[in-house]
Amino acid sequence: MIRLHSQKKNVEEVLELGDHINNSSRRNSWKTSKDLPSSFQYAAKGIGYAFKSQRNFRIHTFIGVLVASLAIWLDLPLLQLAIIANTIGAILILELINTSIEAVVDLSIGRRFHPLARIAKDCAAASVLIGSMIALIIAILLIMPSLLEKFGA
Repeated sequence: MIRLHSQKKNVEEVLELGDHINNSSRRNSWKTSKDLPSSFQYAAKGIGYAFKSQRNFRIHTFIGVLVASLAIWLDLPLLQLAIIANTIGAILILELINTSIEAVVDLSIGRRFHPLARIAKDCAAASVLIGSMIALIIAILLIMPSLLEKFGA
């Protein structure tokens, strides 16, 4: 009986929140830009923020440029270059998502500690780690044979 009352109270709170959102001036807050150039400008600001504030984003960008340059220098086939480009892009996207999750968690809990906040941040960071390990395997599989051939090993 207590559990049913608790669930009913939670449903009422969600409905009240929905009414508040529908009646508030934030109803159109999902509209972030009126035109395509503005959308690109916001995206560029996000990339700029990540590059300025996130050490790992800079590291992954540097490694991505290095690997892409090496792949081009080795004259890898177009399909392998496309796989490497997609892999680099995926890692940078994971870094941006990780940064976003960290920012939202920090915004929602402030400087307090909460075990769920730790789980969210740890899982987001783990996704980047797993993606990076897979990217390393892909780079080794695609670049190493051509590299060994180039140096006659």
